[in-house]
Amino acid sequence: MTRIVPPLRLGVNVDHVATVRNARGGLLPDPVRAAQLACAAGADSITAHLREDRRHIRDDDMRRLKDVLLVPLNFEMAATDEMVALAIDLAPQACCLVPERREERTTEGGLDVLGGGIDLARKVERLSAVGIRVSLFVAPEEDQIARAADIGAAVVELHTGAWCEFVAEGETAKAEAEFARLARAARRGAALGLEIHAGHGLDCATAGIIAALEPVRELNIGHFLIGEAIFAGLEGAIRQMRHAMAQGRAAIGTGTAA
Repeated sequence: MTRIVPPLRLGVNVDHVATVRNARGGLLPDPVRAAQLACAAGADSITAHLREDRRHIRDDDMRRLKDVLLVPLNFEMAATDEMVALAIDLAPQACCLVPERREERTTEGGLDVLGGGIDLARKVERLSAVGIRVSLFVAPEEDQIARAADIGAAVVELHTGAWCEFVAEGETAKAEAEFARLARAARRGAALGLEIHAGHGLDCATAGIIAALEPVRELNIGHFLIGEAIFAGLEGAIRQMRHAMAQGRAAIGTGTAA
């Protein structure tokens, strides 16, 4: 019997449009224009990571995104006093706190919520107090998720990077074990009242699979979509992604999900 399942949202990360711009300098390509095109193509929200070293997204990009977007802006950021102050001033709809190291190419691993102590809890409280919905980017570890709920986060975004790497490398047993870990983490977070998001390393194939995890409410995807846009255009890339997500979600209702 077919049953109705909650919809799955798509957040599009525009960081790597800024990466291309900054490689040469100047103003083009403009990540704000990319965000607008992504919304027209079906993105439900836009994510941008203002890193401490400003290697791609810049402060002005964040301000312009906030000014023009008609969908929620998700401000991805390190859990630092500087970034908290910037977020409070900008007032995006959501903030996702992530670990950040200067030497990494992209965000590696999940936030250590357990080790964040009272300082992390206070940052979550400060952001929440001004109406910003706080998400914590975490590895699929149940103790980290439980702590995220304890300190008042509204959302956890599960780090799918390890699973995607195992899939890409053909490590079937490891991929199955990691996916099972993601599934357990998603169920645990939902049981604690957290909204569950997922992201990092997803392409159409892996997004279609994780879309079949019913507790997951949103996927945040950037690198694949911006790369695929070179060949299919941004609208085409997002259309392909939404189709894959819809197919995965439909498998829940028909009882064919893994």
